[in-house]
Amino acid sequence: MSTGRLTINLDAVVANWRALDAMTNCKTAAVIKADGYGLGSVNVAKALFKAGVRQFFIAVAEEAAPIRAELGPRPEINVFSGHMKGDTEAIRALNLTPMLNSVEQLTHHFETLPGHPFGIQLDTGMNRLGMEMQEWAAIAGLALDQNPTLVMSHLACADEPDHPMNPYQLANFRTMTDGIGVPRSLAATGGILLGPDYHFDLTRPGIGLYGCDPFTDANPVIALEFPVIQIRDVAAGEVVGYGNTWQAERDSRIATISGGYADGIIRHLSDKAIFYHGATPCKLVGRVSMDLMTVDVTDLAEVPKALSLVCAEQSVDDIARRAGTIGYEVLTQLGARYNRRIYSK
Repeated sequence: MSTGRLTINLDAVVANWRALDAMTNCKTAAVIKADGYGLGSVNVAKALFKAGVRQFFIAVAEEAAPIRAELGPRPEINVFSGHMKGDTEAIRALNLTPMLNSVEQLTHHFETLPGHPFGIQLDTGMNRLGMEMQEWAAIAGLALDQNPTLVMSHLACADEPDHPMNPYQLANFRTMTDGIGVPRSLAATGGILLGPDYHFDLTRPGIGLYGCDPFTDANPVIALEFPVIQIRDVAAGEVVGYGNTWQAERDSRIATISGGYADGIIRHLSDKAIFYHGATPCKLVGRVSMDLMTVDVTDLAEVPKALSLVCAEQSVDDIARRAGTIGYEVLTQLGARYNRRIYSK
């Protein structure tokens, strides 16, 4: 093995979906955008479909083609970006349900695909996507007359349970949608954890399926290890890596491992990341380069053949905190060079 090995446990994805679904009394969909958060949307969708999921959400229409080819016509596939110009044929051919975000998208959809399913996305305060309150009030009657399949909004601060933005958006969503007679959706993973007031008719878990915060009880989904290419002894005072950013304070043993920022291990982890050999931590020293990283293995009792980054001792979110980012970014940055081992019963 000359590249890193990424183990993906699809059974854990399914278990996480079931756990989140069990927290609600409504329908539970699954978000598989960004190639299933970097883990392979087709494999994730297949596993979840087998478990009973019949509604998926993606970011853009192009993401639907391999999923539809694998799963056929049965699942509903919703597109968060709505009906963009240039997407009409894909929406028609792949039978997608765009979540229309503006009056312009609504008009475009009705003109180009009359009678085709659609949903509505509302802005309840995040100021990112969706129709604002006055805009929705002006066209709600027209839109509702065309029988949308879903009306949704998105919470900005659901990962902070006590944030005042959560009840503020909930109140706005109710003001905009109470009594419309159409299925409603407000909660992704964080919203599910906020409780029943946020669940409505459909929840849309994403990051929680993949084992990350804010679903702290999630089953770990991935493991990631890198092979050791070379071991060298470095005398006290010698330097390692680009820019001479690390200098040995003692006689040290350094392992060069196969992996780098081309594999999604961002440079901000330079001199910060911790790898593991079994339960023993080993510090990354020097800069993360494109294809290689150097790790201090001086204190190991044996010469390692591989070192682990995501394992029982360290989660995706642990790594994200060291890098000053979030688990979403760590997952979606995973590169294409890994030897991917898919685990599923």
